[in-house]
Amino acid sequence: MSQHTQTRRLSVPDIYARKGGEPIVALTAYDAPTAALLDPICDVLLVGDSVGMVVHGLPSTVPVTLDMMILHSQAVMRTSQRALVVVDMPFSSYEASKEQAFANAARVLRETGATAVKVEAGSYVADTIAYLVERGIPVMGHVGLRPQAALVDGGFKAKGRSEHEWQKVIGEAKAADAAGAFAIVVEGVAEDLAVEITTTVKAPTIGIGASVQCDGQVLVTDDMMGRFEWTPRFVKQYGNIREVMREAAESYASDVRARAFPGPNQVYALKKS
Repeated sequence: MSQHTQTRRLSVPDIYARKGGEPIVALTAYDAPTAALLDPICDVLLVGDSVGMVVHGLPSTVPVTLDMMILHSQAVMRTSQRALVVVDMPFSSYEASKEQAFANAARVLRETGATAVKVEAGSYVADTIAYLVERGIPVMGHVGLRPQAALVDGGFKAKGRSEHEWQKVIGEAKAADAAGAFAIVVEGVAEDLAVEITTTVKAPTIGIGASVQCDGQVLVTDDMMGRFEWTPRFVKQYGNIREVMREAAESYASDVRARAFPGPNQVYALKKS
């Protein structure tokens, strides 16, 4: 028997069954080393289109392409074994038609080996979710603050803080649920609204700037690790990787300038015959 037993990857039914149970732990991953580190800890790894801002320095998620998402998802899949990997469908890759959405989502799953895709669930997208699920593509929805709609909203603004917005967001959540979404990300909404969505829909909710009462939580890993000087209000920093990297780089620079690196342990000697 092989010494390396393959770990069973969590499935869509596994995540769906967590409704009202053990909270779902989700974080973003965009590269192989990060995925390897987070895989034993997380239930879901989200290859988010936030990669455009976090890794590529873009001003929003709008410029992110399908090819970018596929490239990063392939890296995540190479080193993850346990977590369910979900890939964001980027802006303009699914909105035009159900057929467009299917062709692009199928390409994502085929070229990456990931299990599911995520779409930002505006009022127009419920039919698309149903179309994809019916054809074998698991879909995670996303309601509330939708980063791909930031241009219309004039920035990244919390949702559900007025009666009109409240009804709109909960309507979108119900529609995504009825269409067959196996989970729904609830981002940047009033806490009471997040609780109402969670108690109303059958699918588990995964909060980000929502409520502790959601069925799980997700954060952008780089925000949570303290990689950036500024983070959104809803982020709790669990580390300070920015400071660790800065101190390490300064120590390295100091050693190089003092000719203290490389030392005897970092160089090679001539082999004696």
